[in-house]
Amino acid sequence: METITIQTEFIKLDSFLKFCGACGTGGEAKRAIAEGSVQVNGEGCTQRGKKLFPGDTVTLDGRSWRVTAP
Repeated sequence: METITIQTEFIKLDSFLKFCGACGTGGEAKRAIAEGSVQVNGEGCTQRGKKLFPGDTVTLDGRSWRVTAP
């Protein structure tokens, strides 16, 4: 599992997928989320604007990331 440090209180799911490199574009992120391919804390998530906070985990295509604070 990779750790991704954010400098803000939260980050939205679609932005996070771009920020961590899981998706190259916003369109790719939107599609992955809409298809139900993304899990947040072990549960499927189809909300593009879901707020992620430090401690949350995101999984896509067998790769996982943990959101951390500085």
